[in-house]
Amino acid sequence: MVQSRTAQSLPWRSAASIPVRPASDAQTARDTVTGRIATDAPAPAVPGGGFRPSAFVGEVVPFRITAFREGHDKIGVQVRLTSPSGDKSLHRLSPLDGGLDRWSAEVALLEQGEWRYRFEAFSDEFATWRHAADLKITAGVDTALMREMGAALFTRAAAEKSRPDGERKTLTAAATTLRDERVEDSVAHAIVIDEEIAEMFWRRPLTALMTRRESHRLLVERERAGVGAWYEFFPRSEGATRRADGTIASGTFTTAAERLPAVAAMGFDVLYLPPIHPIGLSNRKGPNNTLDAGPADPGSPWAIGSEAGGHDAVHPDLGTIEDFRSFVRAARAEGIEVALDLALQASPDHPWVSAHPEWFTTLPDGSIAYAENPPKKYQDIYPVNFDNDPDGIRAEVLRIVRHWIAQGVKIFRVDNPHTKPLQFWEWLIATVAAEEPEVVFLAEAFTRPAPLQGLAKVGFQQSYTYFTWRNGKTELEEFLGGLAHDTADFLRPNLFVNTPDILTEYLQFGGRPAYAIRAAIAATAAPVYGVYAGFELFENVARPGSEENIDNEKYEYKIRDWKGAIDRGDSLAPFLTRLNEIRRAHPALRQLRNFSAHWSDDDAVLVYSKHLDAAVSPDGAADTIIVVVNVDPHSVRETTVHLDTRIWGVAPGEGFEVEDLLTGARWTWTDHNYVRLDAFTQPVHILHVKEA
Repeated sequence: MVQSRTAQSLPWRSAASIPVRPASDAQTARDTVTGRIATDAPAPAVPGGGFRPSAFVGEVVPFRITAFREGHDKIGVQVRLTSPSGDKSLHRLSPLDGGLDRWSAEVALLEQGEWRYRFEAFSDEFATWRHAADLKITAGVDTALMREMGAALFTRAAAEKSRPDGERKTLTAAATTLRDERVEDSVAHAIVIDEEIAEMFWRRPLTALMTRRESHRLLVERERAGVGAWYEFFPRSEGATRRADGTIASGTFTTAAERLPAVAAMGFDVLYLPPIHPIGLSNRKGPNNTLDAGPADPGSPWAIGSEAGGHDAVHPDLGTIEDFRSFVRAARAEGIEVALDLALQASPDHPWVSAHPEWFTTLPDGSIAYAENPPKKYQDIYPVNFDNDPDGIRAEVLRIVRHWIAQGVKIFRVDNPHTKPLQFWEWLIATVAAEEPEVVFLAEAFTRPAPLQGLAKVGFQQSYTYFTWRNGKTELEEFLGGLAHDTADFLRPNLFVNTPDILTEYLQFGGRPAYAIRAAIAATAAPVYGVYAGFELFENVARPGSEENIDNEKYEYKIRDWKGAIDRGDSLAPFLTRLNEIRRAHPALRQLRNFSAHWSDDDAVLVYSKHLDAAVSPDGAADTIIVVVNVDPHSVRETTVHLDTRIWGVAPGEGFEVEDLLTGARWTWTDHNYVRLDAFTQPVHILHVKEA
């Protein structure tokens, strides 16, 4: 099932799916690379070839290609789609603005699985005649010839058996009128520019010199692969209690489940749990990443493995495997999916270390190398060496993933995948997808563009990005625009605002406004974003000399007063709740590729829109959101914003109504508007363009 629209919003260019009919006049030049109509750069595509582009159910995908021919005759371009279930549809492409021979049609893909698409370019006889006849009949040049050429075209079109009877009658009558010498040229010209007739030929063109490209594949994955609001918490902290001696007793899956209704009430639909496995004792880290852990210190969950088990076990303090399954069921009852951490590393106490020492790197002194990311050292973790026994490691990791899938987990957040071979991930994700196509992998890869994009190309459905370090207006415009337009065919960003490891200077020193600003941008700029617990409490004190929270939850329990913070008005939870309500109510915010940056006269005021045409909207109504945000958390900004209103079909200078979805205020805007954004009270407008 598909919905589509063309790149240009002309009234006679219907966005409805076009039934397939046989192509004619196919031309093949077997001794050349170039077809009769030249085509190039089909999209969607993955740079470098070899991998399928991807999308998610409900995503509006732009099908684009460069196409041109010699001379001045007009051409047409169309794309044939075959859905996973075998349904076929045909969609006409329109030329993009700019005169660069780039053509586009946007199609909402509504079925999960592998699609096929194939571009066709042809000589458009009606469009060629219409252009010439419009000019010549208006100028009184070759009018009789133009009229006879048009009549001949209409007669041929009316003879097509696949054309509806109503169209055949209209075209036959038009041909008769053009040939009638008693009819004034002005009447003939009216036929030339008649939009109803033009729409008939748009839907069912007369084609010649048909040129077909090869077929391409496109993987459409489930909606959660591309849309979601993530929340991260440590289950050992949820329900943790302080003993009389000052030590803390761990929370359990049972106590953590008590937090689920509050997470659901904020509107989050994915709950990510850091590793839930047994934690090693050797070199266990103490508070703030120190090496002097006390007997009551829980250690880092990423130091996986002890006598209690490894990656297929749960920490005894959290409960049993049945307790975990109950937790997953409780989350599902709240409308939340549980995402589990997949960290392919081991503590020195992991069963792997004694059973499979070849899975690690042995140094010349006989010791096993521990993990490092200079200047950070992880003495409590051994990284896996994937080259000594690749088959054994593959079999073990696949067993682990299958184990957790059997417990109800369909989403995995993968820790540091860029430190493992890309080939391994390509194999693992493809193998899992063949068995369980619902499984989603998120790559936690804060790394260079090439490996980050490489992970996405080989199959990771979502990717962390450098969003946390992009805070200024100009860099955000470039960064968000690149995610929406340059890599969207294969990379889906998850805009996490913070993590246990990442507390940026912007949040450290920006106060409450910085937290609201970052949440608003993350929630509206991309269809997937995430929040680590404590963000809503403005936890902004860093360990000296680092970008990590002091008293980091990676190394100790955190007892938080969630309800008290809300009661005191000292929580961002209500704001996050409203953001998620807005996201669910507005389908434009559940798309990635529709980001458009606009302008402001202030270098601290970011302006962008997300627009969804009615033809590809799930409810059949157009949806437009304009976001205006003061990215300086220390100031009040007054400026003029400048909008390209043509994106949502409003002519420059024409007024339209907007409603601020955060405050309820309404204004009449045009393409140039004054705004005042006070970082301390209202740093952002999220405006809904009201339909006329």
